[in-house]
Amino acid sequence: MILSDKKILEAIEAGQIVIEPFDRKCLGTNSYDVHLGKHLALYKDQILDAKKHNQVDHFEIPEAGFVLEPGTLYLGVTEEYTETHNSVPFLEGKSSVGRLGIDIHATAGKGDVGFCNTWTLEISVTQKVRVYAGMPIGQLIYFMVEGDIENYYNKKQNAKYNQRTILPVESMMWKNKF
Repeated sequence: MILSDKKILEAIEAGQIVIEPFDRKCLGTNSYDVHLGKHLALYKDQILDAKKHNQVDHFEIPEAGFVLEPGTLYLGVTEEYTETHNSVPFLEGKSSVGRLGIDIHATAGKGDVGFCNTWTLEISVTQKVRVYAGMPIGQLIYFMVEGDIENYYNKKQNAKYNQRTILPVESMMWKNKF
């Protein structure tokens, strides 16, 4: 079951969902709009290695915007910090963003119950497009969880993305054992 606008507001009032900053105008019928933060990152190496910590260079989007190029993976971040304590958050791109040829995530659209952070975006484009810090970039949709939760994400010992940040976070695949 997807939470409606009223249920999202109730969950915020109860502390079960946290969105900072929160703007009532960003609340849709059954979603909450999030915005592109001012930081982007690019991997330093052209060949990425799943068993190695691939380093990134962070930079700020200038006021005049930044042109994204096809064939390049950009890591972005949401302006909004979120916490979700009783539902599963899904981040989807806004249709207006998709119609510009921008994908905001390759595979990581689902968060876990207990996820408490900004959202790193895996941005790719089909053609050159200029983006701006603060532009609407996606929407969070919340699904109810049935049953008790044993292992909240923010309490997992091995959670790789728990450190609060305003920067996009590179892949931590290298921390897995394989």
